Amino acid sequence: QVQLVESGGGLVHTGGSLRLSCAASGSEFSVIAMAWYRQYPGKEREWVAQIGADDTAHDQDSVNYADSVRGRFTISRDNAKNTLYLQMNSLKPEDTAVYYCRELGRGFWGQGTQVTVSS
Repeated sequence: QVQLVESGGGLVHTGGSLRLSCAASGSEFSVIAMAWYRQYPGKEREWVAQIGADDTAHDQDSVNYADSVRGRFTISRDNAKNTLYLQMNSLKPEDTAVYYCRELGRGFWGQGTQVTVSS
């Protein structure tokens, strides 16, 4: 069983920044693509960004973003630390949601971390 633990959420003002982290257990992190999703109250989880397994590759083939966050959010990973990141800049009130990391290979989810952006 893989455990994914998100952290870094909180309350920020519009235009502020946060960096989310997702710490993964297990030895297979470095070979599995990962993603961030977010969920608004009463809505389905929506995909935010994903990254391939190789943490040295930052080309278009391995990283992709939802249109709503492209240019503001950056996904990255450190395979030596078994950790996935989401740097969120220029935050907007509509970014307020619970953010989840997901292991794409086997579909495991973290427990989520709340991000609230005040106007």
